[in-house]
Amino acid sequence: MSDERSTQGNDAKLKRDIGMLAAIFLVFNGVIGAGIFGLPGKLAEQAGMFSPWLILIFGALILTVVWSFASMASYFNNTGGPVAYASRAFGPLVGFQTGWLLYFGRIASIAANLNLLFTYAEYFWDGMANETTKAIMFCFIIGALAIINIMGIKRAVQAINIITFLKAIPIIGLILIGLPHVSPAGLLPGDFPVVDDVGALVLLILYAFVGFEGALVTAGETKDPKKTLPVALFSTVIIISIVYFLIQLIYVNTVIGGNNDAPLIALGQFVLGTTGAVIITLTAIFSIMGNATSIMIAVPRMTFAMAEDGSLPGWFSQVHEKYKTPMNSILFLSFIAIILGLTGTFVYLATASALSRMVAYGVCIASLPAIKRKADLQTRDEATNLPGGNIIPIIAILVCILAAVLSPLISWLYFCGFFALGSFLYFINYLLKRKAA
Repeated sequence: MSDERSTQGNDAKLKRDIGMLAAIFLVFNGVIGAGIFGLPGKLAEQAGMFSPWLILIFGALILTVVWSFASMASYFNNTGGPVAYASRAFGPLVGFQTGWLLYFGRIASIAANLNLLFTYAEYFWDGMANETTKAIMFCFIIGALAIINIMGIKRAVQAINIITFLKAIPIIGLILIGLPHVSPAGLLPGDFPVVDDVGALVLLILYAFVGFEGALVTAGETKDPKKTLPVALFSTVIIISIVYFLIQLIYVNTVIGGNNDAPLIALGQFVLGTTGAVIITLTAIFSIMGNATSIMIAVPRMTFAMAEDGSLPGWFSQVHEKYKTPMNSILFLSFIAIILGLTGTFVYLATASALSRMVAYGVCIASLPAIKRKADLQTRDEATNLPGGNIIPIIAILVCILAAVLSPLISWLYFCGFFALGSFLYFINYLLKRKAA
């Protein structure tokens, strides 16, 4: 595994400050962001009482993707995650494009999620609907997260730990208080609904589950990543699936005609009155902030890794002299996120993010056989094996294909634009490297 050894010197620049609990929090915050606060109303409108069971169905399907990634993660110690997986199997160009799609998928995600944050914040202040106010707040939030991240991943992880606590407790409380309102009749799905826009619905459900791959990118800063990351991935996504199911179940049993843009405010209002609405609004804000913090930790490490392997200019791999963090990559991400956030909408950015990531997931999963073949005997013996041979990866690839086939045109337009831009940058960097040689 010479290519892995070649990256170990680069990863020596980074500190391994992420343990098991921090890795779980990274996965938790990478997945639970805006989905749980933006999905219930739209899902209930389309699928009614069957909507909680749709979450379980797609949760089970996405677990095949997560399980495949857990297996891949057990072959690597170095920073890069999906970029390293695709590069090992298919070469640097495919590795770069995979990383680039995930990169823009996550930037689109942070932009979409912060737009939803402002929608929830309107409960406290109507002035938040003002576009100028939104622009100022967006720049402030992204700037603050960038500063925290540049000052060290340990500080950023500490921020995530605090935010995770602040959002997890109210969500658990909402479930415990809301469950008594679910009747036995309300537990059964009834007739299968007629869905108007299957593609958009599927992408929105999948959007609620994507983001777990962010923790893999920080492998170079994770303690014993071959063991830590597979456990963190699989256990956390199972817990998240259960949480999503229970929230959706309570929602369809209690809320009638709520605000589909900020649906859980209506749920909080139902179970605890005005106090519940306030608590849920604050929880949504903390949750989305936790998700944004996770993205700000993981995503700059992607461009860092791509610069380290020569796919992007070396400027992206420069680290802060004092804090040993990828400062330039953090600043670049902040700039792009602000542009997308100020020009896009939640639904368009969310569906485009889901499509980009599902295509990249499919490429990574297809690389698993080559990763196994190129690994040394000891690494294969220590890796996480999948039961049933290739059955789980095959199902996972079919899930990714389904998402691509059902994607609306607007998502494909975003995708093609991102893909073309990535190809252009890769080609420019290739010419610069040739000129330097």
